[in-house]
Amino acid sequence: MTNDGTARSGRGYGKGRHALLEAAVQVVARRGLRNLTYRAVAEQAGVAHGLVVHHFGTRDALLAAALEFSLANSVGAMSAKPGSGDMDALFAGLVDFVGTNPDDQAFQYELILEARRRPEFKQRVERLYDAYREELSTELDAAGIVPDDALVHLVFAALDGVVFQLLCLGDRKAALAGIERLRELLRSLG
Repeated sequence: MTNDGTARSGRGYGKGRHALLEAAVQVVARRGLRNLTYRAVAEQAGVAHGLVVHHFGTRDALLAAALEFSLANSVGAMSAKPGSGDMDALFAGLVDFVGTNPDDQAFQYELILEARRRPEFKQRVERLYDAYREELSTELDAAGIVPDDALVHLVFAALDGVVFQLLCLGDRKAALAGIERLRELLRSLG
């Protein structure tokens, strides 16, 4: 409960580590990385801040775990039918995913931008991009498209840009059109 007697809007006490990770992602996505504190995460999750310390120990450990959590939530949005080779399914749910769950993407972009200022984040960002590119490579291969590194890099860069613009500008129609055009280009390679 808050001081005025109303229930907190966070995920609620008793959901443990998952709730804390979700709260960390939300804090960074909504307030920026510099505002990631034990207290902010605890408030968002609706728990005592000591619980955040207990689960993660350090802010860096919390951040690393939150990145893995965020990536696990979002990497599966690459295809509506993972591994099927179905080009219509490729990127099919991406726009809806970003629309209904923007915090994971905003969190990741915050970390990506922070890596410019803090070199110690570079390795985390590389792992993030590697995971997305690996998933994309698997999907392209299943669709009969040779997933050479340059193609995977190019396609992912295009997707990354579409997602970033969708997140920042909210133009769903442009995002859907861009993704469909990308699919058409990929079909011509298969």
